[in-house]
Amino acid sequence: MSISKQPQTGFAELNGTRLYYEVAGEGHPLVLVHGGLVDRRLWNDQFDVFAQHYKVIRYDIRGFGDSGLVTADTQPYSLRGDLYALLQWLGIEKTYVLGLSMGGGMAIDFTLTYPEMVDALIPVAAGVSGFQSKAEDDPVSAARGAAIDEAFAQHDIPRAVEISLQMWTDGPGRSPEEVDSTVRERVRAMTTRNCNRPDDENASFPQKIEPPAITRLNEIHVPTLIIVGDQDIRDISIIADMLESGIAGAKKVIIPGTAHHLNMEKPQEFNQIVLDFLAGL
Repeated sequence: MSISKQPQTGFAELNGTRLYYEVAGEGHPLVLVHGGLVDRRLWNDQFDVFAQHYKVIRYDIRGFGDSGLVTADTQPYSLRGDLYALLQWLGIEKTYVLGLSMGGGMAIDFTLTYPEMVDALIPVAAGVSGFQSKAEDDPVSAARGAAIDEAFAQHDIPRAVEISLQMWTDGPGRSPEEVDSTVRERVRAMTTRNCNRPDDENASFPQKIEPPAITRLNEIHVPTLIIVGDQDIRDISIIADMLESGIAGAKKVIIPGTAHHLNMEKPQEFNQIVLDFLAGL
């Protein structure tokens, strides 16, 4: 099946902000939610491939990429509420939801908040609201996280970005030389752009879901596929196990030789895993 139309692109004015979005393909909707270091381009190796089978939506979360700024006077908002408003804007009533990292956690929160809209859930290297990390369990990642904060405090964005690449794209068990340099540079470009946006550092954070998702996984009743890389940080592996045991019928797939941005490291394998899962619904 080929894509019958050029991608639709534009800005949706909603919830007091503007979200940049792209839509391609036809069929059942599939929304792609990026993580906290990157933007919609995280899905460059997925967007056109998935659009051969589904109506694919990708967008920049508020505060990222080409979407609206977050300022000190921004009214209270939630990321799941922004996604809901975007889907309403696009006339989409039901969708598959695939999210990575922060986007994976948000996809879980979205499913809990708007269960009538979700036909399948795919959390990838996902966080989950309510999870508490323990520095003593992963001292390497804790040290890198502290170093990133220090670099930001010193306004040394290049250093902060490089450490974030080591922490997330490389993972704790690999050196930069062991990771595809093209992947690292793509992540570096997206992260650097986000860090240089003029968002207000004093702006309020998005509103969290209450109670948090970690206490409500048994409320998720849609087909769920959890994907994780074997080189990711320890917390991500722990969360993947929690999702697998907490969501009835959930399946977990581990992609070897990948860390946090596994869809970029092994796109063909990742794409096939997702397409096989969705085709089996």
